[in-house]
Amino acid sequence: MTTDLSRRAFAGLALGGLAGCAASDPLTEAPRDMGDFRLGLTIVVADKVKKIPPSRDATKEALIAAMTAEIDRRFRRYDGAREYHIAVAIDGYALAPPGIPIVLTPKSIMVVTANLWTADPQEKIRGPEQLTTFEGADTLLLGSGLVKSADEQLATLARNMSGKIQSWLLREPETFGLPPR
Repeated sequence: MTTDLSRRAFAGLALGGLAGCAASDPLTEAPRDMGDFRLGLTIVVADKVKKIPPSRDATKEALIAAMTAEIDRRFRRYDGAREYHIAVAIDGYALAPPGIPIVLTPKSIMVVTANLWTADPQEKIRGPEQLTTFEGADTLLLGSGLVKSADEQLATLARNMSGKIQSWLLREPETFGLPPR
């Protein structure tokens, strides 16, 4: 009887942990007010990226493609009157390898340096700002390496990082013609 209860408890905790792995999709959220913001260029580089052990491998091309796609997903929906460029250098990443439930649950992480530029005149107005995000698989039993591929982990990290970039930009809302908070 206790074995059956233990199995049910483990299954419930595992499923609850999996639910915590999902990153919210910016296209299903109500857009945050970005004032006069309109995305011009998305510039992402990974020239000096470091893999933080323990980690699965990711190519520079995959890192750049994932980050570019998520910045575009989040910011292309804004059609303000002024064009801005977001420039991001991916500094480091770790894609969690499979671990041992309960004993070892590695987490995925991404570190970037972000800058904001105006298009006309072309000048840097914010940054450099170093930002860090985790995948969000904070569970006691399972790390995302057990349930997600490296590509899925990278997509989640990039989605979370694009949200961090937006939060960083909105710390000074007057940059986009919004009232200060």
